[in-house]
Amino acid sequence: MSEEVISTDAVIVGAGPCGLFAIFELGLLDIKCHVVDILDRPGGQCAELYPEKPIYDIPALPIVTGSELTHRLLDQAKPFKPEYHFNQMVTELTKREDGRFELKTDGGLVFNAKVVVIAAGGGSFQPKKPPIPGIEAYEAKSVFYSVKKMETLRGRDILIVGGGDSALDWTLNLQPLARSLTLLHRRDDFRAAPDSVKKMRELVAAGKMQFKLGQVTGLTGEGGVLASVQVKGNEGPFDITANAMLPFFGLTMKLGPVAEWGLNLHENLIPVDTAKFETSTPGIFAIGDINTYPGKLKLILSGFHEAALMAQEAFHHIHPGERLLFQYTTSSSSLQKKLGVA
Repeated sequence: MSEEVISTDAVIVGAGPCGLFAIFELGLLDIKCHVVDILDRPGGQCAELYPEKPIYDIPALPIVTGSELTHRLLDQAKPFKPEYHFNQMVTELTKREDGRFELKTDGGLVFNAKVVVIAAGGGSFQPKKPPIPGIEAYEAKSVFYSVKKMETLRGRDILIVGGGDSALDWTLNLQPLARSLTLLHRRDDFRAAPDSVKKMRELVAAGKMQFKLGQVTGLTGEGGVLASVQVKGNEGPFDITANAMLPFFGLTMKLGPVAEWGLNLHENLIPVDTAKFETSTPGIFAIGDINTYPGKLKLILSGFHEAALMAQEAFHHIHPGERLLFQYTTSSSSLQKKLGVA
């Protein structure tokens, strides 16, 4: 059975602030975008590492949180109807004989694009794996570091490990689907939204799930199918029956497959020219923290500038030979019509 290929003008790798603003800049030029991100939501570092942390150097916004900035950028991009693909990591990027690019993800998606925009920050976020002996044998069968399809966990005995937003969010989302659900954390204190913690405790009080204190020390099962989990508790060891475990121990940054895309990396960054923000491969662009050039500043506002210049050059790759008329959103009725404000 052949894979379904998604054909598009541009694929943006990374849904952080720079990737989201690139949708807007490309959209003004009628360039259709698909966006791929390894996380389960947009926002990149802003959403995952500091959603509530204030940012003070975004023009015209004296103070804005990472979460609010993400929502504003999503609203700004909305008129151009981008298509998002979360929980997906681009594992292969190759140039076709016809000059287009083929991208494949670890989730089985295949894209055929005229241009590629790499806006992957410092690389892809990779889950931090707990130091549990033999855990590799259970990965992707019984141990999952992200949830791609909730239905695959319906009717299972689920153990969620962690105390941050991801652990609490998935506890609340999966509890209605699970046969049984246990949340395990090393202490009775959480780094998650207070409302989520309150709802979790209400479910425990109602007998709809369990909360346990302790740390996982071992796994028992056969053929990658989990049967139970051994835990070191404050009052001694105990077992938890589970055939699915979701450890949420945070994320770490790794360059990942980008290193294998033949882009002449320099110290794990992608060199670009400052007129086009194009890489050593024509048609592949890099914006934001993933790129490097003389005088580079790793600021969100710098990434926004890079996205604007990238879009101008991307137009010429997508529409070779066509003249591009530069227009201002404040005075162009055609741009205002695209934005829905005319």
